[in-house]
Amino acid sequence: MFRPSTSRVAVSRTSAVVVLIATSAVLSGCSGGGQAGAAGFDAVQSATIRIEAEGTFADPENGASAEQAGTGSGFLISADGLAVTNNHVVAGAGTMSVQVGGADSAHDAEILGSSECLDLAVVRVDGEGFPFLGWQEGEIATGEQVYAAGFPLGDPDFTLTQGIVSKNDTAGESAWASLDHVIEHDAKIRPGNSGGPLVNADGEVVGINYASIGELDSNFAIHRDEAQAVLKRLIDGEDVESLGVNAQALPPQEDGAVGVWVSSVKAGSAADGAGILPGDLLLRMAGTSLAEEGTLEEYCDVVRTQGADGTIDVDVYRPSEDALYRGQFNGKPLEPVEVPGIGSVTGDDDRPYVTVTDDSGVLSVDVPADWADVDGSSFTGIGGHEFLDVRASTDLAQFEESWATSGVTVSAAPAAPDLTPEAVFASLTSLTGQCTPVTEDAYSDGVYEGRYQYFSACGGSSDYVVVAAQPADGSFVIVVTVTIAAESDLPAIEQVMGSFAADF
Repeated sequence: MFRPSTSRVAVSRTSAVVVLIATSAVLSGCSGGGQAGAAGFDAVQSATIRIEAEGTFADPENGASAEQAGTGSGFLISADGLAVTNNHVVAGAGTMSVQVGGADSAHDAEILGSSECLDLAVVRVDGEGFPFLGWQEGEIATGEQVYAAGFPLGDPDFTLTQGIVSKNDTAGESAWASLDHVIEHDAKIRPGNSGGPLVNADGEVVGINYASIGELDSNFAIHRDEAQAVLKRLIDGEDVESLGVNAQALPPQEDGAVGVWVSSVKAGSAADGAGILPGDLLLRMAGTSLAEEGTLEEYCDVVRTQGADGTIDVDVYRPSEDALYRGQFNGKPLEPVEVPGIGSVTGDDDRPYVTVTDDSGVLSVDVPADWADVDGSSFTGIGGHEFLDVRASTDLAQFEESWATSGVTVSAAPAAPDLTPEAVFASLTSLTGQCTPVTEDAYSDGVYEGRYQYFSACGGSSDYVVVAAQPADGSFVIVVTVTIAAESDLPAIEQVMGSFAADF
């Protein structure tokens, strides 16, 4: 099976960690600049915090899980200890301590609410009477003088760098966030600055630093308005646009191994309930392939469309087992994908895979890249029902006329009384009559349930699998057939069974 890439994206997260540690920045419930009691520019350090988070995280470089400590920054937004940071600084942490203003003494802290898509989090620092920062009111202008405050590189000494706003409002798609409003600036930030404030000459917050491109001297902060829009919900303990994973989109690779890497999982979250583990690679959600451009855009689009409490189909690759899983967030927990009649097919498969779809874009399935002969046209089938359909092989003409060529078909139609598994199987008897029956049994993969038939010696040599199934709501019937004409294609059948989907 494919494995996660070890390459790095150009944009770097600004948390000084050996492994990926989730951070997120969330704004305070205060309305803006001039807030009574807020610290001025000379006191920015006193309200900036250094966060040390410790937990078990999985490293995409080698897939290994280890207990690690990482550091990041943040800033206080109220005298009673409310503070904002990045989600990638604190997500998945088992323990967390905070130093205020560079002081030697440490405070305990708890995470109140977070968002992996917005890369924001609010924490409460134990104590009271803290200095805190207010928010800039009014326009954030291009060319405005700004300062990046924080504790980069894990150093307990406070730093403050100066620059200007080069873009006052732009979109920000990155490997660990999907933001509509980002500030680009040239006040130097480095790993460990994540979650620290970007302030104006009066010490008022204009954004939350979260990323940089070192070679371009480009630095990025989550826009004040993006953070303030969700701040109250985070303070109230709500997770926003979040399924509870410390996520990083992996860059596309030649072998097609693309998805969202899970570094850690928040206990009690939707991801935890689904059975997602650190080290998993999320391949597809709600029938949508993830990280196609190496960002969290598709992941977050699904979360925003379906809702974080919605039932979301998910396909997962688990490198530690070299196995595929299917299940649902807020629904059926993950189950290993097993090829009907064969069980789990493991072993290396170095071929690249691609996703093919029908002409309407509703059906999708992953196939070997050399199965490049694809037809996505619909057809009229059982009882005159119109079926969406996609099929792929190295040679569709040979695939459809003989048993000598491997290939796949995925078809689907709205549910109807006469579209039963038995009716599907009966419609294929002219084909299956050329095979030796092996088994027929119930089928379940965590998303679809129905029945399957498995045959061998089709045309004297090939294996043939038929699945007829429905989603939990019974709204449609999906039929998958796979012909395996060569032993080298056996890993492909597991990939097919772990990826077919319909997004009606």
